[in-house]
Amino acid sequence: MIRLLHLFFSILLLGLSASVIAQTQNAVKKESEAKGPQYKVDAFWPKPLPNNWILGQVAGVATDKNDHVWIIHRPLTITDDEKGATLTPKRSKCCIPAPPVLEFDKKGNLIQAWGGAGNGYDWPKNEHGIYIDLTGNVWIGGNDPTDHMVLKFTPQGKFLMQIGSPGKSLGSNDTTQLGRPAHMNVDSSAHEVYIADGYLNKRVIVFDSNTGTYKRHWGAYGNPPSDEKMSGFNPASPQFSNPVHCVRLMKDNTLFVCDRANNRIQVFEKNGKFIREMVFETDTKGSGSVWDLIPSDASQKYILIADGTNNEITILERETGKKIGSFGRSGRNAGEFHWVHNIAVDSEASVYTTEVDTGKRAQKFIRIKQ
Repeated sequence: MIRLLHLFFSILLLGLSASVIAQTQNAVKKESEAKGPQYKVDAFWPKPLPNNWILGQVAGVATDKNDHVWIIHRPLTITDDEKGATLTPKRSKCCIPAPPVLEFDKKGNLIQAWGGAGNGYDWPKNEHGIYIDLTGNVWIGGNDPTDHMVLKFTPQGKFLMQIGSPGKSLGSNDTTQLGRPAHMNVDSSAHEVYIADGYLNKRVIVFDSNTGTYKRHWGAYGNPPSDEKMSGFNPASPQFSNPVHCVRLMKDNTLFVCDRANNRIQVFEKNGKFIREMVFETDTKGSGSVWDLIPSDASQKYILIADGTNNEITILERETGKKIGSFGRSGRNAGEFHWVHNIAVDSEASVYTTEVDTGKRAQKFIRIKQ
């Protein structure tokens, strides 16, 4: 009888222990979900560039279906003391400006580099934004006062198509010319390219991604855009501010648009119908808080925002806009930022960032398994 009682209590205790363990595991899981994804910097990514190359302001980053990482930088922003090896007479051993477009593997090895002026197209004076579509084609833009075009190339740098041309912009309601475009996103299923247009115009504009034929455009709240001069920061503005800095198409076919200086994200249907907006960090002035954004992983539960004024990556719930965390701060050490400008993720949810102004670098952050 005593043995039976002992066995009974042992089973009861085991059951209670299992219950406690399960409750603890659930509590840890809920706490982890409340904090959102966590990251640590990979201080050794990318690996040193070959050929005595150096980067200027890195104005775009994207990943492709092979988890290769693409960046675009601005060779013309490299100062004389940084490119001393190219001067006559030579000033120093280092360095030489790298070509504008560079492709890396996940480990940071350089695969190829290309770009710059060529026959049949107008390379921008101030590179801005890069996107890799599902077929591997490379889209780039520029935001110099005369850069009013977006270019499309093969992965090897062969020119395919140009939308717009340098010179003079024709305004936010013109259907052929752009206005210092900042960013682009291709909807491969519909063969359409969405362009954040941009530093001069105040709109999203859509073209056929194969032919360059105009499709549609819209401004803030889905209304026709206006080039009327607006006052400074205004999160209730009826128009986008400059720059309209990013466009990101989500898996539910909603389009997220960065209205950078107004500290807000506006969400649209693909036809331009306004759905909702998210405003945050409203005390941030100057260049604003929404420079770029990307889903944190395939689930798209969270979005990561590159905030180049506060120099941090902000983690938001995609559906609610609730801020649940951030990482990074102003500085120049690994994991810190100076003008963090663009952001990308790979299939393992690692994050890649780029910096302009005097930041002039790309960084990788590995997602911590929880």
